[in-house]
Order: sequence, then structure tokens, then C-alpha cells
Amino acid sequence: MTPAIDVEKLIRAMSEQARTAYRLLADASPEQKNAALLESAREMRAHSERIIAANDADMLAAENAGLANALLDRLKLKQVSVEAMANTLEEIASFPDPVGKTLAEWERPNGLRIERVSVPLGVIGIIYESRPNVTADAGGLCLKSGNAVILRGGSDSLNSSKAIVECLRKGLQFAGLPGDAIQLVQTPDRQAVGEMLTMTGIIDVIIPRGGKSLTERILKESRVPTIQHLDGNCHTYIHQSADARMAKEITLNAKMRRTGICGATESLLVDSDAADKLLPEIIESLIAAGCEIRGDETVCKFDSRVTSASEEDWATEYLDATLSIKTVKDVSEAVAHINRYGSHHTDAIIAEDAAAAKLFLDGVDSAIVLHNASTQFADGGEFGMGGEIGISTGRLHARGPVGIEQLTTYKYAVRGSGQTRLPADGS
Repeated sequence: MTPAIDVEKLIRAMSEQARTAYRLLADASPEQKNAALLESAREMRAHSERIIAANDADMLAAENAGLANALLDRLKLKQVSVEAMANTLEEIASFPDPVGKTLAEWERPNGLRIERVSVPLGVIGIIYESRPNVTADAGGLCLKSGNAVILRGGSDSLNSSKAIVECLRKGLQFAGLPGDAIQLVQTPDRQAVGEMLTMTGIIDVIIPRGGKSLTERILKESRVPTIQHLDGNCHTYIHQSADARMAKEITLNAKMRRTGICGATESLLVDSDAADKLLPEIIESLIAAGCEIRGDETVCKFDSRVTSASEEDWATEYLDATLSIKTVKDVSEAVAHINRYGSHHTDAIIAEDAAAAKLFLDGVDSAIVLHNASTQFADGGEFGMGGEIGISTGRLHARGPVGIEQLTTYKYAVRGSGQTRLPADGS
């Protein structure tokens, strides 16, 4: 019989080990960190068969447990997936070091020279679901930015994540850096999440990446500051000036390229004046691709296969081959709808009218807004950031893709030549 795990003791020990490792990693040279990343990439390629075998075990268990297709899609790793993870680590290694950068500097009249310098956040706890590639991205980004990290992935991806973290830790050790800078919580016990949320003074920030229930729990319970990654109820809006071919191609890609990612379009808005011209062909292409359409009264008239949308549909992140479609009067109504029902993640306008596009880009209150491009570009890798830990939908510290720059904060270095401050009364 396997002895019971003291989860509180486990998480505290991991957190303290991460704290110790952080102090060493924060002082590591760029060359050391890059060597660790490149060796980790080599380890992944060398042990790709072991990683895929571990993932096969996770997939089998997930299928037997009846995991939804969208989550199975996120969980699955192939040879090309392992190669992509290795490439991402190499790309991260190629970036300028984000630590120790002078962000601003100035001199005061009294001769004090003040410099704002970038530093790591510290110890980061990342809590996520399904996607094993997040394990590699998060570990690599935290390593490059000088942060120690405790990874708590979903139980469904535990075998995959173990195999990936083993490669990352070997990379750290190869470069003479502490392996405990990257740790994986290896118990599926949900108490582990709760314990991480109480580690004030040891864990500096929590980053959740997952479904609404996970993120809401963390926002409600965490005593550690969080960088929010909420659901992705993303919109594509087709203005009456849109090119018909572009509108169809972008909409199909934004919805159906991968339906289970947070950047997938979940609602389509179309100007009423353009609906007759644009919607029938768009609906046909979506249904042909296997998409279920739920529409307002106007949309339902275009195709008998469209079902009536409810108020709930406008606020739903389906993460599946389902799309809600609504007609709107103009760009102002589209912006108002998105700001009311959206999740402030990613929203796009398709328009040839530059003034309409500017109104949309200025008016939509989301972390990412796009003009004439698919919402599926909402990705740190696509932004040239070498992957991401998530898309922050909050306003504090970071917004949008969270990459290496967003995993740093700053301190002030003040240099004087013997200055003392006058008494408060100036005498």
C-alpha cells in the first residue's frame, strides 16, 4: 500500500527549495542560462520517444476517462510537437537576456544618479491544465528570465510533464545551475493547488492557465499575487467594408484551425448591411468543416441548419466546433457587444475601411486586438516572444502574451557621492 503523501509538507519543501535555487539562478550569467536551454533542447530530441510514450499513456487514460475532444487535442503530443518544444527552447536562448537591463536612467540636481534595472520576479507558481507543451514553454521562459518555477500541470498530463521536466532539469545541471529551479508537482491531489496559493513570502506570483473553474478558484483563494489568464471568449467582427474572400478565410481559420485553444473565435459579429452578401457563404464553409452554428433571428433565416442562439451563447467559450453569430448595426454596436460579453482576451475586425478599423482597435477593451487577421495569432510564439506562459487578461504588471520580458520586474539602483538629505523643515 502506497503511503499517504503529506501535501502541505511537500509543497512547502518544494517552495523552499525553489527559493534557494532562485537566489543562484538570479545571479547566473546569460551564457549559463543559454547553455541550460540548449542542452534541454538536445535532451528533448534525444529522448523524444520516451516523451511520446509517456504522452501515449496519458492519452489512453484520458480517453478511458471520457475527456472531451478539445482537451484531448490539447493533451496530444507527436514527434513534431517534441521538435517544436525543442525549437522554442532554442529560440528563447537566442533572445537578449531580460535581466539586468537598464530600463531608464536620470540624474537629479543634487547629483544622485538613478537607474531602473530589470530583475526576475522570483519564485513563480504556474498552475495549468492538459497542455504538456506548457511545461516546456514555462520552464524555458522562467529559466531565461532568472526565475525559479513550480509547475502544477493537470493530472491528465502528469506522465508527459514528468518526462519533459526531466529534460529541463538535466539542462540546468549541465550548465552548473540548480535543478530545483524547475520543479513539477507530481501528485494529482488537488490540495496541492490550495497549498501553493498560501505560500506567501516564498512563492512570489501565481500564474493560472486553464478553464474558468480553475482561474476563478485561484482568483478567489490565492493569498499570493496572480497574473490572470481568464477564458478566451474571442470575437471576429466583419464590417460592411470587408473583402468577402478575406472574411470567409479568416473566419474559417479563426474558428476551425484549432477549436480548443484560447485564441479560437467563439462569436462572429456581422454588419446587418453586409449580412446578405457575406453570411451565406461563410455559414456554408463553416458547416462543411463540421461547425455547429447558433445565430440570432436574422442569421437563422440564411440556413435551416442554424439553431437559435440564447443570451448565454454570447458569453460562452465553447472550446469546440460551435460558433455563435450575431448581426449588428455598425462598429459601435460591435464594440459595445464585445466589451459586454467578451473576456478581454483577443478580438478581431475584418474591414477595408481604415476609420472603422481604428474605432474598433481603440474601442475594444481586450489584451489583443487585430485588424484583418485571425484571432488564432493570439500566441506569444507568433508574436516573436519565444512562446508564452499564457495570455494575461488583467491590467496589472502584464497584459497579453506573458513572455520573458513580462516575467521580470525592476529595482532602482541609486548612486551618490556622499549626499545626505536635508531635514524636513529645510533648515
